Amino acid sequence: MRHPVFAALCLTGTALLSACGRDTDAEVEKVIKDVNVIDESNLSDIMLTVGDPNEAVTYFANTLKQNPDRPDLRRGLAKSLVRANRPQDAAEVWGALVNSGQGTNEDRVGFADALIRSNNWAQAEAELNKIPPTHETYERYRLEAMVADSRKNWKKADSFYEIAAGLTTKPANVINNWGYSKLTRGEYAGAEKLFTEALSYDSTLFTAKNNLVLARGAQRKYDMPVIPMTQTERAELLYTLGLAAVKQGDVNVGRGLLEQAVETHPQYFEAAARSLEALEGRVKN
Repeated sequence: MRHPVFAALCLTGTALLSACGRDTDAEVEKVIKDVNVIDESNLSDIMLTVGDPNEAVTYFANTLKQNPDRPDLRRGLAKSLVRANRPQDAAEVWGALVNSGQGTNEDRVGFADALIRSNNWAQAEAELNKIPPTHETYERYRLEAMVADSRKNWKKADSFYEIAAGLTTKPANVINNWGYSKLTRGEYAGAEKLFTEALSYDSTLFTAKNNLVLARGAQRKYDMPVIPMTQTERAELLYTLGLAAVKQGDVNVGRGLLEQAVETHPQYFEAAARSLEALEGRVKN
C-alpha cells in the first residue's frame, strides 16, 4: 500500500534534484560568463593603453568577428588603429559605428579626430557640427579649435582653445597648440606667453620649449629663456635660436649661437656643426 506513495515521493525527489541540477548548471555558466566578461574588459583596457598597437588591432579585429554587434569592440578597434598610425582605417571603423545607431557623441568626436589625422578637415567639421552643444568635453573643443585654425578663423579658434584648456587638468599640450597657432599668425608676443604658460603646467614638454625659443627669436630676443632644461636640450634650443637669428638676417648672432650649440652638446652635434659649416661657407662666398 505504501509502495505507490514511496514511488511517487521518489519520482518527485528525482525531479527536484534534476531541476536543481539544471539551475546549478545555469548559475555556473552565468558566473563563468561574468568572469569572462570581466577578464575581457581588463584585457581590452590593457590593449588600449600599454599593449602594442598592432597587437591590439589584431585582438579587437578578431574578437569583433566573433561578436559583430558589440560597439565596445568596434570602438576599441578604432582607437587601436589610431594608436597604430592608421587613421584612415580608424575613420572607417568609427564611421560605421556612429552610423549604426550604437555610437555615442564621444564616438563621433573620435571619428572627427581620425578624419583630421587623415587630413579630411571638411568632413571632420561636418561631424563636429552634428554633436549637440551640451556635449562639452576637452577632446571636442580641442578638435573644434584645430578646425577653426585650419579655416583661419582666429577668433573662434582662440575661444575653443580657451574652453578646451579649462576642461582638462593637464592643459599643457593644448596651450602649446594654441601658442603655435599664434606663432603661425605672426603674433609672437602672444605665442611666447602661451608657450611659457604651457611649460608652467609641464616643464618637460620639449616641443613647447622649442616653440618658445622660436617665438623669442622672431622678436629678436636671442638670450635663452629661464626654463628647466637638460644640457642636451640647451644645445638643441641654442641650435633652434641660432637658425632663427640667421633667418632674421642676424648672421653674426646666429653663428655665435650655433657655435655655443656645438660646444654645449654632450656629444657630437652633427646638425649644428653642419649648419655652422654651411653658414661659414656662405659668408666666405
